[in-house]
Amino acid sequence: MHNGDTRAQATLNGETAAARSSVPARTLRRRVYEIVELGSGDDQVSRVFDALIVWLIVLNITAFVLETVPSIAAQWGTWLYRFEVFSVLIFSIEYASRLWTAVEMPFLSRLTPWRARWSLATRPALLIDLAAIVPFYIGGMFGVDLRALRALRLLRFLKLSRYSPAMYTLIRVLSNERRALFGAGLLLATALLFTSTIMYYLESEAQPDKFGSVPEAAWWAMATLTTVGYGDVTPVTPLGRVFAGLTMVVGLCILALPVAIIATGFAQELSRRDFVITWSLMSRVPLLADLDARQVVDMMPLLQAHNLPPNVEVAAKGAPGDAMFFIAAGKVDHHGDACVATLGTGACFGALAIFNNDVHDATYVTSTKCKLLKLHKADFHQLEVRHPALAALLRRHSQPAA
Repeated sequence: MHNGDTRAQATLNGETAAARSSVPARTLRRRVYEIVELGSGDDQVSRVFDALIVWLIVLNITAFVLETVPSIAAQWGTWLYRFEVFSVLIFSIEYASRLWTAVEMPFLSRLTPWRARWSLATRPALLIDLAAIVPFYIGGMFGVDLRALRALRLLRFLKLSRYSPAMYTLIRVLSNERRALFGAGLLLATALLFTSTIMYYLESEAQPDKFGSVPEAAWWAMATLTTVGYGDVTPVTPLGRVFAGLTMVVGLCILALPVAIIATGFAQELSRRDFVITWSLMSRVPLLADLDARQVVDMMPLLQAHNLPPNVEVAAKGAPGDAMFFIAAGKVDHHGDACVATLGTGACFGALAIFNNDVHDATYVTSTKCKLLKLHKADFHQLEVRHPALAALLRRHSQPAA
């Protein structure tokens, strides 16, 4: 028994030591994840990292363009190649860091490490990152400088989508609406085939050099359907001109479809983004994070997200209480009569003025960059009428600063 207990204790001590030794590694991995993935505006290191990657991408595109100028390539080709090697090294480290920290990502942390990393590696953003560095390694392995592979370096420009919300939104819209856009493209191809065929029969005798075949007539059909109208090929017969007018109208209608599809997709994507942002901020406020799914759905449309810099007066003492605020990130100074108190993430202020239909008893000023959720007085009373239990919960837990 004694030997068994000794072995068991030794095993336990070994497991404990292994667990302790892995703590620094997990802490480092978490920190790397915060830098390369979260991109928190409150993290100086993360901001510097994002700025450096953005500038490196821009300089890479500039270097690629300059390489196509023979005089610059002849004089600076060696330095441009060295810069290319340096850039690939940095991008490779960035790519490896993102894969390494995949297990820290929400929804992926529940998976096994290799499944989490594989799931991340197959996402569009990581595929773009991989495509940005693969051409260099392929060229080095085969010992050739393939122009097509060098042109793929332009894919690094797409890496900016990670740091540009507008570009990221555009890519998501195109991805989400790809089936509808494919349908619009198929409709355009159908119109191209029919118009070029009809114009071939209408104009081939009058202009055999320009409409002598369906493929030749397709050039005119494409220029007309897209309303570009180069004018290098034009119908001369009466029926040909009438049909050309109809083709222009059809082209306008067809080209309007992709515009409408993308515009609708943008509106839906912006709505989703607002939902995600608001939900992310709500999850940082303990009171709101504890709400159940139905309460979240009821309250989320009423909340407005605000990003404020330091030293901004959010509410002034003596001003009518027209809204209550939840601090999702940052700090707000409460300037009362006697002292100044600091409210941190998760705190709520301005509630008492709403509940009592009164004025603010203090001045609230941001002391750092802040992310606030604002609930207007009218929206709170609307919530109180429609969902009294939820409003009562806010009354009980939204305590004003002392």
